Amino acid sequence: MATFLYKLGRLAFRRRHFVALIWVALLTLAGVGAASAPTAGSSSFSIPGTEAQKAFDLLEQRFPGMSADGATARVVFKAPSGEKMADKANKAAVKKTVKALGDGSEVTSVTDPFKANAVSKDGSVAYASVKYKVSGMELQDSSKDALKEAAQDARASGLTVEVGGDALTATPETGSSEVIGIAIAAVVLVITFGSLIAAGLPLLTALIGVGIGVSTITALANALDLGTTTSTLAMMIGLAVGIDYALFIVSRYRAELAEGREREEAAGRAVGTAGSAVVFAGLTVVIALVGLSVVNIPMLTKMGVAAAGTVAIAVLIALTMIPALLGYAGRKVQPAGQKSKLLGGGRAAKNAGKPNMGTRWASFVVRRPLAVLLLGVVGLGAAALPASSLELGLPDDGSQPVSTTQRRAYDLLSDGFGPGFNGPLMVVVDAKASDDPKGAATEVSDKIKDLKGVVTVTPAAFNKAGDTATITVIPDSKPSSVKTEDLVHGIRDAGGGIKTDTDATVLVTGTTAMNIDFSQKLNDALVPYLALVVGLAFLLLIVVFRSILVPLKAALGFLLSVMAALGAVVAVFQWGWLSGLFGVEETGPIMSMMPIFMVGVVFGLAMDYEVFLVTRMREAYVHGEKPSQAIVTGFKHGARVVTAAAVIMIAVFSGFIGSSESMIKMIGFGLAIAVFFDAFLVRMAIVPAVLALLGKKAWWLPKWLDRALPNVDVEGEGLRALDAKRKDEDDDRELARV
Repeated sequence: MATFLYKLGRLAFRRRHFVALIWVALLTLAGVGAASAPTAGSSSFSIPGTEAQKAFDLLEQRFPGMSADGATARVVFKAPSGEKMADKANKAAVKKTVKALGDGSEVTSVTDPFKANAVSKDGSVAYASVKYKVSGMELQDSSKDALKEAAQDARASGLTVEVGGDALTATPETGSSEVIGIAIAAVVLVITFGSLIAAGLPLLTALIGVGIGVSTITALANALDLGTTTSTLAMMIGLAVGIDYALFIVSRYRAELAEGREREEAAGRAVGTAGSAVVFAGLTVVIALVGLSVVNIPMLTKMGVAAAGTVAIAVLIALTMIPALLGYAGRKVQPAGQKSKLLGGGRAAKNAGKPNMGTRWASFVVRRPLAVLLLGVVGLGAAALPASSLELGLPDDGSQPVSTTQRRAYDLLSDGFGPGFNGPLMVVVDAKASDDPKGAATEVSDKIKDLKGVVTVTPAAFNKAGDTATITVIPDSKPSSVKTEDLVHGIRDAGGGIKTDTDATVLVTGTTAMNIDFSQKLNDALVPYLALVVGLAFLLLIVVFRSILVPLKAALGFLLSVMAALGAVVAVFQWGWLSGLFGVEETGPIMSMMPIFMVGVVFGLAMDYEVFLVTRMREAYVHGEKPSQAIVTGFKHGARVVTAAAVIMIAVFSGFIGSSESMIKMIGFGLAIAVFFDAFLVRMAIVPAVLALLGKKAWWLPKWLDRALPNVDVEGEGLRALDAKRKDEDDDRELARV
């Protein structure tokens, strides 16, 4: 592989005009496609195989036009102090609002609080329910604006009016966070390379790769039913790996220049060596993202495949466009150890002969491997302890900042009707096979009333055919609580006995039940997903490092860093530690997607750092250095670059902590702390300590397996053979002249 990539790098350097033209043409084509494509809404959300989804599908069949998955809004009214909602003026204002709400083209129904018994016992709070034809993410802006205007008009009458529900769901805006991340990345790259030109190359190629990937996703979004979150994830991951991969190749190019090679040769060498690591690092990220299909949730599968495609583009750009741009840059990209005239006058560094920080740190670890290993493992283990009390769930309006109307509506409903009112359960009774459908529905209602934690059970509402009924159940606990989850399981358990007695099937659905099933499905898929991703990457790393223990150590170190990061997330977002520092206004269950999302994203990035750092060690060991010296050599050439890459990733992810959306805040914090733990504690401390303790055993591989594995030559051994061949040819020509 090294020889092939070496030739590819030299070809791209020589034919830079052609290579640049191809990538600019692809970017233009993708941009035109995105601009001309029809606007896509949210991707359809479904959770195949769950009871809540089966109930939704049944409602679509038995209640045509009901729009079971349509958006809902609750317009909550609170009377001024000392007044009641039934007072003449307040009642007139509510009726006017209800009439205005019913005028929307996407509205299917609006309930009048005074006709639907939707007034609190003390008479101070009332609410109107609005049902829409489409989901919250598909709702047109005009419908959302009409909802907001109706609430604002009602406020003018002196009432306190807030709006809850998923009708006001908005796509989170993260543009400013990305700009902050790119700005910090630029600063780190300038410090790392000491050159504005060299620093600009990774940023330019990463932005081109992300532009092609995201534009392609936008162009295909309507045809493939891709939601807005798909492009957001692709942008985040594509930007991260795009900068990383280009950073490693440019850094290796400068190192080759420092050894006295010509620029075309240095570009070929950089792509042949660092490029090999880029290919395998990219493969691990692709495996992690495509592996999300194991969860069997179409939305996650599409997100993973789309992001994996963006990563593949980043790999191809790093292998071809970076050497082409290096050809354009010429002498403006200085050899390692030198700075540009703008940043240092093109002089060699003052401490050129002094060991760099990576060398000094690696030498310390090699001398004290056991102490470093114990400190690292104990520290990460302590950070992971809170993960033992991890509670999974999906955020609701109760986790929104108190400044939002959704949160204020949530609190008003909780105060007026009880906490469970924000998360009603919909029980669907399929009595098509029953001899007495009404009797079966009555038995279901009676059984549910006897369950602990139930406040209200509404009368059964049948469809026109009279074979299916819906029953609304109000719990006495908030939607995201463990008590509500227990109640859902209790109703489902009771449904088994009812089916035996009446042949009627009982299904529990609704937003709350759907969230519970979604969390359970993700939880059940976590172990198979881990096994698939870690297992495939383990096999891939065996091929790369030609070792059993190095890949095993890499996988175990990753698990340790992810557990520590999950522990930190639990401590901040569930327990409330340092919540004020990170702007966490409401603690509660951890988002269900968090563990599996962290595993996928962090695993890919962690293996990036593992491959880039350890391949330099492997390269030094293969070329004759002792195991301990090979560790130091690997850090000498790779530590600075890996540190820069990790700092850039932490900065990018940390930018999302400032978001007002609790989910984005949690994802940003979780990924930032995970990269910190993995890059600086696992890869920089635990990895060299373990390798120092193992010595030559670290690179052991059974002979039969060594013969069976393909030789991918990540270390560039083929390039050394090429050098030797060239030297022999030069010697022969010299002898011929003599």
